[in-house]
Amino acid sequence: MRLALYQPDIAPNAGTLMRLAACLGIAVDLIEPAGFLLSDARFRRAGMDYLDQLTLVRHVSWEAFQAARTGRLVLLTTRGQTPHHKVEYREDDVLMVGRESAGVPESVHDAADLRVRVPMRQGLRSINVALAGTLVLGEAMRQTNLWPGETV
Repeated sequence: MRLALYQPDIAPNAGTLMRLAACLGIAVDLIEPAGFLLSDARFRRAGMDYLDQLTLVRHVSWEAFQAARTGRLVLLTTRGQTPHHKVEYREDDVLMVGRESAGVPESVHDAADLRVRVPMRQGLRSINVALAGTLVLGEAMRQTNLWPGETV
């Protein structure tokens, strides 16, 4: 299982997701351009010293990511029809979050094999990507028994 960040634009959220991935042993695909430098102090502060433990693959573009990707692309989106907890996740899934400011373009949306949403109360716009990514990754790992140190 992998976590993909599509052109992240808020450094603390990207750092938080990367710290989570490092702690859980999940690889991260960073699809550039990012809206900040990886040396950004806010990014480093959110990731703390865990970033050295992260398996990170940087892709110069969406096309480069697509050329390298294996597994099913699961897009987390407010436009998803399927609630995240009603999906059968697979060990080779790539869970993707979009930009905080704009999500993903229609071409990326259309390329996803599956589009899921985190159910929320009506009238509220969205959960931030770090929290949504955490919720969905947790459910996917629970279903696939990928928690570090856990055995079936």
